[in-house]
Amino acid sequence: MHLSDSTERIFVAGHRGLVGSAIVRALKDAGHRSILTRTRAELDLQDQQAVRHFLETERPDHVIVAAAKVGGILANDSYPADFLYQNLEIQQNLIQGAFRIGVKRLIFLGSTCIYPKMAPQPLREESLLTGQLEPTNQWYAIAKIAGVKLCEALRKQHGADFVSLMPTNLYGPGDNFDLNSSHVLPALLRKFHEAKGTGEPVTLWGTGTPKREFLYVDDLAAAVLHVLKTPESLLYDAAPDGLMNVGVGHDLTIADLASAVAATVGADNEIRYDTSKPDGTPRKLVAVDRLFALGWKPEVDLKQGLKRTYDWYLANPA
Repeated sequence: MHLSDSTERIFVAGHRGLVGSAIVRALKDAGHRSILTRTRAELDLQDQQAVRHFLETERPDHVIVAAAKVGGILANDSYPADFLYQNLEIQQNLIQGAFRIGVKRLIFLGSTCIYPKMAPQPLREESLLTGQLEPTNQWYAIAKIAGVKLCEALRKQHGADFVSLMPTNLYGPGDNFDLNSSHVLPALLRKFHEAKGTGEPVTLWGTGTPKREFLYVDDLAAAVLHVLKTPESLLYDAAPDGLMNVGVGHDLTIADLASAVAATVGADNEIRYDTSKPDGTPRKLVAVDRLFALGWKPEVDLKQGLKRTYDWYLANPA
């Protein structure tokens, strides 16, 4: 059952992260005041009994699962068991716990890494489980696939109104700017910021030709709120399996992204490409037909999003 009243209780799991904090902002901006949050110290989402007690005591009407153990390629490769097991625990406790208390709707957030490495572009929801995963983040992906399928199974067997949203590459306020663990866009912002005025070239991995799609995190939050308010019949007409991608519908090369970041920062440093380093997947664009059919579209273009993200970075030095 969809969100129909600003007084309904909404539990946002993972509210301190990039995605969760944006969802809380969107809910508050829309006039929702009954937002439930818990820090890791207050509620260990890997503790089944603690999660069950919290849900049975607080009785949220809706649950948004934005909590996960996340990291880059190195972290995934170094701690595969942690990424698989901890994510399975977190989502199992939240999804099954929410089902037990009969929440009206649950939204499970994952990642487009759930799709096969060589799936046709743009990545469609129907491509799930049709091929091999990208080896470097397969452990995280397998956990997220299990979450998608658990939501689908509960809906199929019990009629639970559980939906899975898979966002493309995200960026925005609250992003991770640590050069050892950050994703490409925040890493570029920091690199150009630190190189600005030095005259030193900025070196990027690969050839600059791979294409990537970027979604401003507050647009994802708006999509979550839109889905939360969409009537069940419309939702499952668009997505019979309850799975929907969230993206902008177009991409750009890493070289073009680097130029856009340099312009945002005001840096005129030379850009060099270290072609001895890998490019990664040539393209990762998602099909957004299902979500767009429900009337949602992103509002923040890359130029606006980069400026807002850079302003946040300047106001929140590491």
